[in-house]
Amino acid sequence: MTLVLLYLVVLVLIAVVLFALGSVLFGRGEPLPPLPRDTTATVLPASGVTGADVDAIKFAQTLRGYKTSEVDWVLDRLGAELDQLRGQLDTLRAAYGIEDPDDTVAEQPAHALQDDDETADSRSEA
Repeated sequence: MTLVLLYLVVLVLIAVVLFALGSVLFGRGEPLPPLPRDTTATVLPASGVTGADVDAIKFAQTLRGYKTSEVDWVLDRLGAELDQLRGQLDTLRAAYGIEDPDDTVAEQPAHALQDDDETADSRSEA
């Protein structure tokens, strides 16, 4: 019985030493201070947004999903970047007399999902 008690005391002593060592090495686990109001940890480069930048975006989650202000900010930035790039493209097309291919292509659906009836019709035609 004393041997079991001795093992238990040694085990608790080892656990306390490991906990103290971990606390010294890795900190005491203080929480980070909250971000100032109207700021976000979501980042995008100032210009030249790439697909990898968009893939790397992380939004803060709230009770009912993602933080709306962060999502709105990213969408506004991406929209502005797209508008700027399309403006540059239109300027270059006008300078070199290249016709816009979007004007000659038939109108495509606005989304990738189609109704089941449309999918069945396109399969029967093929």
